[in-house]
Amino acid sequence: MTTVAAIDCGTNSIKLLVARVDDDAMHVLVRDSRVVRLGQGVDTTGELSEQALARTFAAVEEFAATIAEHDVPTERIRFCATSATRDSSNADVFVEGVRERIGVTPEVLSGDDEAELVFAGAMLGLQVEEPVLVVDIGGGSTELVLGDGGPDEATSMDIGSVRLHERHLHSDPPTAEEVAACVADIDHHLDVSDLEIELAHTIVGTSGTVKTIACAAMGLSGYDRSMFDGAVLSIADLRETCDRLVAMSVEQRKALPYMHPGRADVIGAGALIWSRVLSRASVDHARVSEADILYGIAASIAS
Repeated sequence: MTTVAAIDCGTNSIKLLVARVDDDAMHVLVRDSRVVRLGQGVDTTGELSEQALARTFAAVEEFAATIAEHDVPTERIRFCATSATRDSSNADVFVEGVRERIGVTPEVLSGDDEAELVFAGAMLGLQVEEPVLVVDIGGGSTELVLGDGGPDEATSMDIGSVRLHERHLHSDPPTAEEVAACVADIDHHLDVSDLEIELAHTIVGTSGTVKTIACAAMGLSGYDRSMFDGAVLSIADLRETCDRLVAMSVEQRKALPYMHPGRADVIGAGALIWSRVLSRASVDHARVSEADILYGIAASIAS
């Protein structure tokens, strides 16, 4: 059995998974995350800000200490960075800062690489009717992967909760006109993606956005992974929940017991993405999975 450390650094959050992996199972030792908003302003400025880099490097230092506590060798650490660093002109500053703090060079994943790891992670140990559509809504991009026995089609769209919030949803709560503009942006990206969502017999959603919406739909008293992992929820209920979250103010969202304060401002944009994807489904239910891109990264280290 191999002990590995997987790190996923996205536009809004950075996540760590330390696990023991063998041929048949993944035994999670540590799962941790920080909302660092690395991609704040990237859609406008094209670069990572000094403040965002400082927040992210602080989290990396904490993760490095956790990895050291579990004696994970450097060759069993994989650090993957996604949308924000793909789109920034000063990604080299980020790369060097990570290398200094954790001893490995972060890989800036292409959209296709990210989609493949998302699918691999979500499908670990999952027995469902195929084809399966895996949906991962990040801060800067959204991955859609359709597969039967493996990923067959994938698209990485440059729309995510942070990017669309900054682009469209300026009022608190957002106005009807802002919501309509955001929806039009999402629908445009879905239209040009050429991925046929309606072909999926099963839809699996991962990422913090999807899991938070699941908590809301289930009426949970907190962010309880044991309750939402594997949950099968009606698409009608999920879309109604998305509408409810979009209409709330940031302070109302922060008062929800399952809402991370660092997600409260951008969950509206994420909810609109999830709702528009689900609106094109030919099935009545969607599944929520705790296993996400981190699990795909961890499995890739051990293989």
